[in-house]
Amino acid sequence: MGRELNKLKRRKESLRRLEEVNDKRGMSLIIHYSCESFYEIKDGRTPRVTSIAVKNFDSGQTASFSIHKSAELASVPHAEILNEYDRLEKNMLDEFFAHLRAVPHHCFIHWNMRDINYGFQAIEHRYRTLGGNPFVIDDARKFDLARELINLFGPTYAPHGESGRLHSLMEINQITAKDALTGKQEADAFDNQEYVKLHQSTLRKVDVMNNILDRTLDGSLKTKSSSWRRYGLHPAALLEVVQQHWIWGLMVVVGVLITIFTPVLPELISLTGIIE
Repeated sequence: MGRELNKLKRRKESLRRLEEVNDKRGMSLIIHYSCESFYEIKDGRTPRVTSIAVKNFDSGQTASFSIHKSAELASVPHAEILNEYDRLEKNMLDEFFAHLRAVPHHCFIHWNMRDINYGFQAIEHRYRTLGGNPFVIDDARKFDLARELINLFGPTYAPHGESGRLHSLMEINQITAKDALTGKQEADAFDNQEYVKLHQSTLRKVDVMNNILDRTLDGSLKTKSSSWRRYGLHPAALLEVVQQHWIWGLMVVVGVLITIFTPVLPELISLTGIIE
């Protein structure tokens, strides 16, 4: 199978997974977390977790876990948090993993939480380091919205820039960035022990992801992708179909062209200058 046909196949799979999320909104949880900057760590340890937010896609109810809340419950003054960090982080992660055990069949929608640097594995490893026994979410129940958007719209759907595609999408779709920190700002906030600020950023980002997912599902998400990519078709893919199965491919091409060009015909006419 050619490269463009593989892209179409991945897009079809992403659409199927999105439909499953839409059908089971009450069983879909949007998760995000903030942590110490892993770029600044020189001794090889995993970054300390500062806050986690888990939002139900259907009800909007959000559970949150943070260092400053753990400190308040343990009667630890803000000035002493750094000295008590491991104990407070352990208490926070105790709460978080207890929450995970209460939702063993839910799907977790995340943004690039894929590895030991930043992801579910990083949180699990951090908890083990602190003496905890993490509840491990099966990979089949993880939905990486960042990757699915690439499958749908291609890697150029939003500029990566210094702040990442999430912030670019916010700008493109005019979603307010209030409280949502960039990676650099989060690192600075951690260094300055601004834990409430980090928690507010985490809460804001699950709201933003909820917004982006909703817009993706209803077709209103704005991107920088071309019309070809937005509708899941590329001329090279048509060529690959024809080359592999020319009779069947010709029939498919005709059908697809009718489907694709009908909604975008006014735009194409305008682009060619036929209509002044």
